[in-house]
Amino acid sequence: MRIWPFSRKASEPETKSLTTATSWAELFDMAAPTAAGVTVGATDALRVPVVANAIQLISEAVASLDVMVKRIEGGAEIDVPDHPVLALLRDEANDWTSGFELIRQIVADALMSDWGGMVWVNRVGGEPRELLRYRAGMLSCEIDTSTGERQYRLSARPIASRDVIHLLPPLGVAPLTLAREAIGISIALDRHVGSLFANGARPSGILKIPKMAEDAVKTVRDAWNATHGGGRSGKTAVLLNEADFLPLTMTSTDGQFLENRRFQIEEIARAFNIPAPMVGDLSRATWSNSEQKGREFLSYTLEPWLRGLEGALRRALFSDAERATHVIRFDRDDLTRADLATRATTINSLIASQTINSNEGRAWLGLPPREGGDTFRNPNITQTPAAPAAKEDPTDGAE
Repeated sequence: MRIWPFSRKASEPETKSLTTATSWAELFDMAAPTAAGVTVGATDALRVPVVANAIQLISEAVASLDVMVKRIEGGAEIDVPDHPVLALLRDEANDWTSGFELIRQIVADALMSDWGGMVWVNRVGGEPRELLRYRAGMLSCEIDTSTGERQYRLSARPIASRDVIHLLPPLGVAPLTLAREAIGISIALDRHVGSLFANGARPSGILKIPKMAEDAVKTVRDAWNATHGGGRSGKTAVLLNEADFLPLTMTSTDGQFLENRRFQIEEIARAFNIPAPMVGDLSRATWSNSEQKGREFLSYTLEPWLRGLEGALRRALFSDAERATHVIRFDRDDLTRADLATRATTINSLIASQTINSNEGRAWLGLPPREGGDTFRNPNITQTPAAPAAKEDPTDGAE
């Protein structure tokens, strides 16, 4: 048990001081200072476009997939379209939340919080009737450091672990936490840009004057603001009294500023395990590698989240008897629906190899079955049926 990965306990709200704004931020926003001198919490991180894009991209991609309940029979998974759990996941999780919104929020919480996304399952007569997501601090989790067992509380009241859908982030740490230093640098760069443009009186050069009286300094300052302040920056000041012109040149840091900002996009995308072209960094994108990056997004970014969410939903929504025979699946094929040519080629190949029949292929396209479509045959092979032999008339030759 010494090497068990869950080696920490959640802080209880009752034992944490809530007397300062910083304490509130640490409890609910999980804000923490960074080496760049910027305090980064969930709210601050979402103001960085690449962070908001990454969280939105993953959570909405998962929530957009069609969810199914399947029954395991003899090693095969049989679709169960009338299972009551589907009404909560597809239609309405509760009176004010759709199934899409709930799944999106669970994944988004797991991307931003070290304690993952948690939803309480309200049961009536042992059957799940609604799924409720509470704000941070209302639904909490503690992990036993010896056994790794999770213990849940709702408003300080212990609840059964099977009544909580809990999606944990990988490595026990949310991607937002892993990217906190990179996010802090990105925020610092944004602030620098804002300050630069807000105080943009940067001329192409300056004039150095040997010595000036105090009144003359004020006059020059007012003239400077009138000439170069606001939207009139970029001009060279003209002063008298034997002034020397000193041109301003860009430093190496200024010259690499755009490269620094692009590198932060790559760093943040790396923490969320997202290919850079998926978050808008097209500096090294081509037609071929962009398509490959899309496949990698499905295989390496979404697949682990889908597997974890399928397990969390199965554990909390099925009874003890159903867990042995039922599973929840997200239809990964939904992600390729936009590429109609690829789908048509794949379905045709599967039908031709008699892996699926025509009606199963039509079901993938959302079309109703047709008569004779349950037969497994290769439609690409034309077989002309032989003409029936003519029957011999028994009266022929009779006298």
